[in-house]
Amino acid sequence: MRHMSWIVTAAVLTLVGCGSSTSPYGGGGGESSGSGGGGGSATAITIGNDFFNPTPVTVPAGSVTFRWATPSHGHTLTWDSGPGTLPANTGTITSGTRTVTLQPGTYQYHCSIHGGPGTGMHGTIVVQ
Repeated sequence: MRHMSWIVTAAVLTLVGCGSSTSPYGGGGGESSGSGGGGGSATAITIGNDFFNPTPVTVPAGSVTFRWATPSHGHTLTWDSGPGTLPANTGTITSGTRTVTLQPGTYQYHCSIHGGPGTGMHGTIVVQ
């Protein structure tokens, strides 16, 4: 009986650890070059069905590429805040990439179909 209790406890802890993720990869919701989500350093962010991966993410100043995972039912890239002039928002995109140039600072963005500023499908980029 104690063995079963241990298994149930391990299963609950595993689910709790995954419960806040908006990404099928775990972590903080969105993919990149080498990161499983939830921070790290990347210059590519995947936009999948209802997630950005990774987010939050820390990147060096310069180009960041957003890649729409295929198949995608369509997402936008809508900028909420950041230093200076923000990159142009996109319309609904189902595949392909969009590269933006970012200066140092913190940027907030979201998909206008599946989220809003700070809610639903949204993300953060910290540029150093």
